[in-house]
Amino acid sequence: MFLASGAAAAALSASGARAAALAGETVRVDTRTVAGALPHVWEECVGSDRAAITMREEWRQDMRLAVAEAGIKRARFHGIFNDELGVFGKSVLEMRRGGGPNWLNVYRVYDGLLELGVSPYVELSFMPGKLASGKTQFGFYGGNITPPSSDAEFAGFIRSFTAAMVDRYGLEAVRSWPFEVWNEPNLSFFWTADKQRYFDMYKAVAVAIKSVDPQIKVGGPATSKTAWIGDFAEWCAANNAPVDFFATHVYAGDNQDEVFGKGSPRRSVNAVIPDALAAARRTIDAGPFAGKPMWLSEWSSDSPAMIAHVIAGGMAHCAGMSQWTLSGMYEELGVDDYMLKEGSMGWSMMIDGIAKPSFNTYRLLHRLGTERLAAQGPALAAKDRRGRISALVWNLAEVDQPGGIPGMTSERKIVGGARRVTVQFDGVKGGRTAQVHYVDWERGSPMPAWRAMGSPQYPSSAQIGQLRQVSRPLVETRRLGADASLTLDLPAEGIALVEIA
Repeated sequence: MFLASGAAAAALSASGARAAALAGETVRVDTRTVAGALPHVWEECVGSDRAAITMREEWRQDMRLAVAEAGIKRARFHGIFNDELGVFGKSVLEMRRGGGPNWLNVYRVYDGLLELGVSPYVELSFMPGKLASGKTQFGFYGGNITPPSSDAEFAGFIRSFTAAMVDRYGLEAVRSWPFEVWNEPNLSFFWTADKQRYFDMYKAVAVAIKSVDPQIKVGGPATSKTAWIGDFAEWCAANNAPVDFFATHVYAGDNQDEVFGKGSPRRSVNAVIPDALAAARRTIDAGPFAGKPMWLSEWSSDSPAMIAHVIAGGMAHCAGMSQWTLSGMYEELGVDDYMLKEGSMGWSMMIDGIAKPSFNTYRLLHRLGTERLAAQGPALAAKDRRGRISALVWNLAEVDQPGGIPGMTSERKIVGGARRVTVQFDGVKGGRTAQVHYVDWERGSPMPAWRAMGSPQYPSSAQIGQLRQVSRPLVETRRLGADASLTLDLPAEGIALVEIA
């Protein structure tokens, strides 16, 4: 059941009084025309810090909610080989036996995922200290970012890892797990070597995985800002390196000269990710691996309307999209000293079961059907197997998105205003009842209630329980007009899901 806080309900009532002054927009949904399938590619995966964090109960609670109410299927995270998991441990027992890898904590991580109902999206990182060529580390948790001292030795380790996964989880399951080689090797704080060194390592790893089973899927280059894709494809084709899928990352706040080329026309922050994905797709399809799937295995936004807009504009190019990151159990840059704050709160979509507007956007997206309906305007419309019609509409605004370290600002900078959106349902009789679900930074947000508590830096257990209850989309029952239209007042960044049974 969706609940609304009193503050959010009051904001909704007040918006009606301002309606006459709002700018207008019309969305048309043709319920008689199926435009094709609507695969929920945004549910294929979600990002989350590093492997060790998934063993915490708070993280697992957040993931349970994501599976149950957003339909999330996979989890991607760094550091499955981090020394903190003890793959090559320093225990007295390990030193005495001098044996091979210890998979106990790796199994604990993946067992935990499967018990929650999600599969791994396997990111092969970072370098175990025993196999590393150096000691350079990234992040609070000390991931080793140097190449292996020996590609052959590292390939043998990956072969053993893959075989261990097949032995424990079964070949059919592991064949459904994407194996992504490394994370953002084009960034010096994730990879200390150059592009060619990554390509060499990629081939060694990919061949090792395929030696266990040719149908296990492996891909790369897992780069930031959609970099290297063309060079990676050409090199792999020329050097007989297997590629089952391409993976890349792009953020709305990324440097546009690096994404699109120096001197390229400036794009709206809302256009960066869809335009970059379209360009990456063209690059892949012009090369030797044309038609291969592409995963957007990292992207993010904290703006509900931007999330909807990016998904609508980018989904045709992707086999899966993975927003970074689900849970505020996130320590890549250190342990945060807050649960909620004003301004940027980093990339997390929830914290300890308290849903932010970004996660509530996924709650609404999950309710869409799988047959896409023709629509004009800022909308995703669909129907399900029972004939239920749903339309997600949004009021897009320009919202600053960090292109580096998130969580650094104390205010959100927004260009845009409230808008009155008229949703016209062609092919539907007037007067029908509709359920409308709202998400923005007042409705479907914990922020009004948190502020009413005095903006606590460390909310108490009782306060956390209250914030969980109010941080859900607001729902109201409406009736379509005689012409089968419905008028909604949306603030900047706001979204609404209209459902007609």
